[in-house]
Amino acid sequence: MATCRSGNTRRSDPYRTFKFRVKWDGKYVAGVSKVSALKRSTEPVTLREGGDPSKQRVSPTTWKFEPITLERGVTHAPEFVSWASKVWDAGTGLGSEALLEDFRKDLIIEMYNEAGQKVLTYNVFRCWVSEFQALPELDAGASAVAIQTLTLQNEGWERDYEVAEPSEPTLTEPA
Repeated sequence: MATCRSGNTRRSDPYRTFKFRVKWDGKYVAGVSKVSALKRSTEPVTLREGGDPSKQRVSPTTWKFEPITLERGVTHAPEFVSWASKVWDAGTGLGSEALLEDFRKDLIIEMYNEAGQKVLTYNVFRCWVSEFQALPELDAGASAVAIQTLTLQNEGWERDYEVAEPSEPTLTEPA
C-alpha cells in the first residue's frame, strides 16, 4: 500500500482532539476548552449548454466558511468579553457602542500530539464576534462548570504548511 506521507512514517494513529491552543493578538488565550470544527462549503451552480439541453453540468461558485465557536470556563480573564464588546457595548454612550476600527482579529489554532509537539496550525482570517454568551443557564441543583461561549464569523482559514510533522520520541530499550 503506497503512502504519500512525509516526516514521521512510524505514526499510524490519527491525532487526538484534546491538545490545542488558541492565539489572537499575539497571545495565547487561557482556558479555551473547546473549539468547533473548521468547516467550509462551496455552493454548486447547475448549467446547461445551449446545444445540448438534456445535459447539465455542475460547477462550483462561492465559498462559505462556517462560524467557529470557542468555549471556556467563566473566570475573571477579560479576553472574550473585551472582544465581544468591540462589536457592541451597550454600557457606552450614544455613538460609541461599537469599536469597528479593530473588531476583526486573525486567529491561530494550534494542535499538539500526545507528546506536546505542535503538529498542525490553522490561521483563521478576519474573525469577529457574532454571538457571546457571558454566563450559561445557572442551576443551584447542578454541579456543572460555568462556560462562556464566543461565536466567530470569519472570512476563511488555511493550514500553515510551515509547521512540519515532528519525529515523535520513542522509548529506548535498556542495554
